[in-house]
Amino acid sequence: MDLAFLHPLYEHPGPWASVYVDTSRHTEDTPHERHLTAVALARDLDRQGADQATCQAVQEALDGLQHSSEPHGRALFARAGEVVLDPPLARPPLGDSAHWAPLPHTAPLLELAGEDPACVVAYIDRKGADFELRTSLGGQEAGTVSGRQWPVHRTSTGDWSVRHFQLKVENTWEHNAAEIADALVVCQEETRADLLVLVGEEREKRAVHDRLPRRLQDMAVEAPHGAGSRLLDEDVEQARTEHVRQRAERELERFLAAREPGPEGRSGAVEGVPALVEAAREHRIDELLIRPDGPDAHREVWIGEEPDQLAVRRTDLKILGEQRSWPARADDALIRSAVTMGAPALSVTPAAEASGGQIPAGGLGALLRWT
Repeated sequence: MDLAFLHPLYEHPGPWASVYVDTSRHTEDTPHERHLTAVALARDLDRQGADQATCQAVQEALDGLQHSSEPHGRALFARAGEVVLDPPLARPPLGDSAHWAPLPHTAPLLELAGEDPACVVAYIDRKGADFELRTSLGGQEAGTVSGRQWPVHRTSTGDWSVRHFQLKVENTWEHNAAEIADALVVCQEETRADLLVLVGEEREKRAVHDRLPRRLQDMAVEAPHGAGSRLLDEDVEQARTEHVRQRAERELERFLAAREPGPEGRSGAVEGVPALVEAAREHRIDELLIRPDGPDAHREVWIGEEPDQLAVRRTDLKILGEQRSWPARADDALIRSAVTMGAPALSVTPAAEASGGQIPAGGLGALLRWT
């Protein structure tokens, strides 16, 4: 997950209100229920010690979602009477929640908003194709390509003239498949889609797939169901889910391999809170790996005003010359450091089962940079 969009959260001091709300449920009573949710979450923040201006800002922002048709949910991060960031979620949270802490509680975003691969669905036939861009927030048109419109259908008789006509049909199919493949290349570049789903008859899907460049062949899948099937949406979601799982597995494999010392005798990965705190202080985190339900995720560390001012013990910060310090969750403190270093973060939860339980110790790890 690219964390750059979180920069506004670290341009101001805390404390912060962090709220996660589910907007996936829709009934005729939804506006009233969401108003009650807004009131309840604002009261929860008040009980945790949040100032009244921030509680009011959060409640007003949540009230603004009363008639929202967002399919999943939203996160809100507020301080000093202002909502600073309110990203949409790619999947609903397990429950509505509110947190008041020195740092924004951003760790849940890795699973709720992190891996949301953009997918181009190509509806292919013998005459051309229509493209649709899909994310968790829905779909939108992404282009159309029209190939040769004639001849596209064979005939069943067998004299020479008919065989000549059938050859023309074959040539038309081949030409149109190449045009669709070329258009898909442009569409993927423009949308920066993470994967392609090809929909249509087996022959047309295969013809287009074979004409894609190798880099796109590797990210293209052929849907087992056609455009008119009610199961097509499930095919697309399964392809997106598989993409997330495979990426998590690749990064976890990199991490596990990097734990072993290299020729110079140093490892390319660390795990556990003390080692991660040291890596963050030295600006060496290249990618942060987190299992949000890991036991170390909510472990307490101590932070100063700057992202690289963190320590396992409060006295350690004082030794480093930092006089002001606050307790914070380890995952949130490490994410703050990763944001300022330009390092991405990834939830390893999708890959945990496939790895046979080999995940970073305590659920926190990092690949390192040495230069």
